Amino acid sequence: MIARIWHGWTDPSDADAYEQFVTEEVFPGVDEDVEGFAGFELLRREHADEVEFVTVARFESWDAVKAFAGEEYEEAHIPATAETLLSRYDERAEHYEVRALTAGPTDG
Repeated sequence: MIARIWHGWTDPSDADAYEQFVTEEVFPGVDEDVEGFAGFELLRREHADEVEFVTVARFESWDAVKAFAGEEYEEAHIPATAETLLSRYDERAEHYEVRALTAGPTDG
C-alpha cells in the first residue's frame, strides 16, 4: 500500500468550505473513479492566522496512485475549487510505502 501525503493551508474563513469540498466531493469521487483507492484521512490544525490541512490518501499500488494523479504523480493534484479556497499549498505530494496499518478498537 502507498500513502500519498500532502499539505494545504486556508484562511480561517475558508477552512470549513475547503473541508466540506474535500470530504463530500473530492474523495467520494476518487473512491468511485480510481480502482485501487484505499481510503483517506483529512487532518486539520488551527493556527493563529491560518488553518493547516494534511491529506493522507492510501492506494493499493503505484498504478492506482498514477490513475489518480497521472504519470507526474509527485505533482500536487489540486481541483480548481480547492485552489480558490487554499491560500497556499505544497507543490508536490510525498509518497510512502505503508509498512504497518492497524485498526483501533471498535465500539460494541
